[in-house]
Amino acid sequence: MKTKTQNEGRVVFAFSFSIPLSQNRCSQFLSHPPAAALNPSLTALSLSPSPRRSIFRRSRTTAQLTAPLSLFLFVSFEVLAFSLGMGLLSIIRKIKKKEKEMRILMVGLDNSGKTTIVLKINGEDTSVISPTLGFNIKTITYQKYTLNIWDVGGQKTIRSYWRNYFEQTDGLVWVVDSSDLRRLDDCKMELDNLLKEERLSGSSLLILANKQDIKGALAPAEIAKVLNLEAMDKSRHWMIVGCSAYTGEGLLEGFDWLVQDIASRIYMLD
Repeated sequence: MKTKTQNEGRVVFAFSFSIPLSQNRCSQFLSHPPAAALNPSLTALSLSPSPRRSIFRRSRTTAQLTAPLSLFLFVSFEVLAFSLGMGLLSIIRKIKKKEKEMRILMVGLDNSGKTTIVLKINGEDTSVISPTLGFNIKTITYQKYTLNIWDVGGQKTIRSYWRNYFEQTDGLVWVVDSSDLRRLDDCKMELDNLLKEERLSGSSLLILANKQDIKGALAPAEIAKVLNLEAMDKSRHWMIVGCSAYTGEGLLEGFDWLVQDIASRIYMLD
């Protein structure tokens, strides 16, 4: 889906897709994500199953002649089958060299509002949101940067698979349901585990204290105290922002900081 929206003077272009998974297939998929899923520009190819079994059946006679010839025919058939996809991939790679891209991983407990936040930033409809049992990927042009946002489901049964999405993460967004007082200890434990990951050690951390529009929700300062953010490693760049995915309040403030902090580390700022 390709959209173009206007958001407080910002023109946002986005290309997105999602992979809905049934509950009984979710764990299996997340434990073995497609190799191409580690690179957003390759994901389109990962969704197209390769007819390897039928190729081997057709190549059986050839394989009895010479192995190199069989391999050549196999590769040729693959190239032919995915020629359109590879052509698109070549274009994407050329564009990627010119663009300033950032890989953002958005995680948090289930029902914290992650998907709603992504849609709200992009100006999309948030009236009907389904729980993310797999993951959603959305590519957004934000200011002069391209954000590849990975929105990963937060159900307890699949949190152990978050580690499959840590590679090359520039920014980590941790979303907290500020009104869910009962699970704040669980929230703190999961965040502590994430911050121990070496692959995320250099990532900028944005904590969104979501659902500030709900009566009884804790303020950002209170959330920071519960999460014991002051005890965090001093080398970590972090910020906590109160927000509401429903109204949009605080979202741009948070992402403005995140984008600028990442840019100050990996790009030359103007």
